[in-house]
Amino acid sequence: MVEKTYQPGEYYQYPLIIKKLLSTPMLFSPDREIVYRDKFRMTYRDLHERINKLGSSLANLGIKPGDTVAVFDYDSHRYLECFFAIPMMGAVLQMVNWRLSADQILYTVDHAEAKVILINSDFLPILESIRSKLDKVKKIVVLAEDGKKPETKLHLDAEYEEMLAAAAPTYDFPDFDENTKATTFYTTGTTGLPKGVHFSHRQLVLHTLAMAIAVSSYQTIGRFHSDDVYMPITPMFHVHAWGVPYVATLLGAKQVYPGKYEPEMLLKLILTEKVTFSHCVPTILQMLVTSPVIKKIDLSNWKVIIGGSRLPKGLAKATRDAGITVYAGYGMSETCPILTLALPKEEMLSWEDDKLLDIVIKTGLPIPLVDVQVVDMDDKILPHDGTSVGEVVARTPWLTQSYFKEPEKSKDLWTNGWLHTADVGYIDDQGYLQITDRIKDVIKSGGEWVSSLDLENLMSQHHAVLESTAIGVPDEKWGERPLMLVVLKSDYKDKVTIEELKQFMKKCSEEGKLPKYGVPDRYQIVDSIAKTSVGKINKKAIREQFNK
Repeated sequence: MVEKTYQPGEYYQYPLIIKKLLSTPMLFSPDREIVYRDKFRMTYRDLHERINKLGSSLANLGIKPGDTVAVFDYDSHRYLECFFAIPMMGAVLQMVNWRLSADQILYTVDHAEAKVILINSDFLPILESIRSKLDKVKKIVVLAEDGKKPETKLHLDAEYEEMLAAAAPTYDFPDFDENTKATTFYTTGTTGLPKGVHFSHRQLVLHTLAMAIAVSSYQTIGRFHSDDVYMPITPMFHVHAWGVPYVATLLGAKQVYPGKYEPEMLLKLILTEKVTFSHCVPTILQMLVTSPVIKKIDLSNWKVIIGGSRLPKGLAKATRDAGITVYAGYGMSETCPILTLALPKEEMLSWEDDKLLDIVIKTGLPIPLVDVQVVDMDDKILPHDGTSVGEVVARTPWLTQSYFKEPEKSKDLWTNGWLHTADVGYIDDQGYLQITDRIKDVIKSGGEWVSSLDLENLMSQHHAVLESTAIGVPDEKWGERPLMLVVLKSDYKDKVTIEELKQFMKKCSEEGKLPKYGVPDRYQIVDSIAKTSVGKINKKAIREQFNK
């Protein structure tokens, strides 16, 4: 790289780029560990060297600034290295959702114009089925758990660990414009083809700094400090694992990456590595807190942020009873993602448990640099009175500006200078946002709106209910009426009737928790509820199933 010559008095225009996040942990905690399952350990010094080696390796494979590198992997130390090395080259990291269908994966990799693929050997069969159609992909690097190239029909250009071992230990990561594209990934595509969202270095650095302030600076519950042990239980392909790996690295915290999500391994790592800070969707937390093992172990030091779907009060209570500190967070693929966190204010910390639970299950307070409002049909901002319901809109430096190569779809995302979320909710007089539904999920009954999320939250508090969801189904008289799908806990199967569930919801109405017109008429006890590729309840699929 040719160094710029500065004239006397000329200042350095400091770019907010991802490589700047690595300086602090190298000063504060260079010897702290980063762990992958029970297979691999390294320090931050090692991470720094491996990031340099990955940069050297990718350059040898022909990657240049502006090129896209697609990554298929579980949550791992390798993925963390990709989070840094690829954008630091001026290239673009594509986080591939390997849970999508083969056709959708083909579309996303081709649409992103990936030139090199890094892929865990477990996902080679997917790539084998679509490789002939990926004419933009020039090189394939396999990430093998045992360090050996697996048997495959594909031509593999390298194995990841062998490639790093042969690479130069230093790489001159350049400075460049902070608005350079750093990452891209694709929405889960519940309607039409997946849409590509993308973020710049500036956006990711500002998101990291704001989130670090939000989770560590205020006197509240569940704080994330440098002496915490971090383990994601949200896929790293899903919105940068909510951006938390960047925060954990900035803080120099010990990091633990679990690989494939297996309940036994997750619990083992939590115990043996003394994990204290995680994040996941409600279904993962439900799986963990209902495990028989949970009653035998001490989880009183574990703090968990829940996102992706509403945190039901019943699950929050079960989590608290297991000794875990839990609170909700909110964002979208398009928002990088964090907009709000349901952190209690300092004066609330002395409240009794049940009242405090009502705070931590809210959608939350905006984190620093986030402006969240609720607007009516004319984009007029509604008062923060806890009752005025409208669409949630946002402004913050890290919102995606457009969908990649989708100008028409991008027009619907931004209106009047606000990103429109398509979520419905209200803001109370304390400043807490509460999402009441997606616009497309609101149940419109007899001219009134019924919140499916409110119904699910109430049903979660029945002692026998493991999981539930509500959708609107056609009704000749009212247009739509709520249908409640319920999964019972294993101990209560065949012991709880539909009539008992209905009476429970009627009692909630009598107690003022639900309007009478909102009490569902129809209930169905099911074995499971359909989920998307990132573990959210798939209401589109459920509506297709029950609205036939």
